[in-house]
Amino acid sequence: MQKIIEGQQADWAIPVPLSKNKLAARGFNQSWEILRRIYLAKSVEKNPFLLKRHHHSMAQALANRKERQVRLKKQFYIEASFRPHLKNKSVIVFDDVMTTGSTLNEIALVLKENGVKKVINWVVLRTPTPY
Repeated sequence: MQKIIEGQQADWAIPVPLSKNKLAARGFNQSWEILRRIYLAKSVEKNPFLLKRHHHSMAQALANRKERQVRLKKQFYIEASFRPHLKNKSVIVFDDVMTTGSTLNEIALVLKENGVKKVINWVVLRTPTPY
């Protein structure tokens, strides 16, 4: 597995972000804590600040697929200083758990709207359906 990971061609590796409120309450971003410990090629820049998330008062864990899709619209944005560095780049998006894929789909949309050429999703765990 390590050879596959090391061989992955990408420009950036980013975690799925938490909102400022959620990050303050939890004290850490679990996706970033895992990602920062994964050895990648030196050409892949890891960055927990590139992508941001607005706070949403309702927990995603309790929502069904349709509710998740609706709640995630316009929840993510690119930190302004990084926008020029994304054009025609490849980005690995790392998440600890994927439930419906709605979060990763919304993030991919935002990244591509900001010039990213290729989005690669990595997840550690996949929850069982039904969602």
